Amino acid sequence: MSELILSNFAMHIALAPDEQEHVLNLMQQKTVAKRSYLLHPGEVDRHIYFVNEGCLRMFHTDLEGQEHNLCFYPENWWACDIVSFFKAKAATNTIQALVDSKLYYFTLPDLERLFTEIPKFERFFRILTQNGFDMFQRRVMSNLSKNAEQRYREFRRHYPGLEQRISQKHIASYLGITAAFLSMMRKEKDL
Repeated sequence: MSELILSNFAMHIALAPDEQEHVLNLMQQKTVAKRSYLLHPGEVDRHIYFVNEGCLRMFHTDLEGQEHNLCFYPENWWACDIVSFFKAKAATNTIQALVDSKLYYFTLPDLERLFTEIPKFERFFRILTQNGFDMFQRRVMSNLSKNAEQRYREFRRHYPGLEQRISQKHIASYLGITAAFLSMMRKEKDL
């Protein structure tokens, strides 16, 4: 079960066998059912999750009660409300399991301990943060400058195969369109 997380670490840092064992001992595991909430607005995000199996989403609910999907976290992705987690501030977003999911996670004290005991993990999480910020900027620019069809094609490139696993309403929310418009666009454009 630990192969995916170890290969995720190996994307940016090389770990000796004893370091692999140490990090796996520090991480906790959790299984969550479909539609379970991992974070609600107003709570402090106490965990950074690695999705070993399943898919999570982070969304914001506006004053009218409309949900806006900000990001999806399928297998091999990390998930947290980064400002809430690192600054111990109340979250403004919700994190929910879209399907039954198996997760690894760190608490902030355990992650800080890992940074001290195996300093190369600071590099790993710095790169994750940089990549996340890059993705965030590209998403904002896409929403500002691309039409719905272009955003949908971009979604499919960014999350290959995810559209077969999650609800069309969640994809439409991510794209900033209605589910009916997404369905119509897919039929008209044969997407």
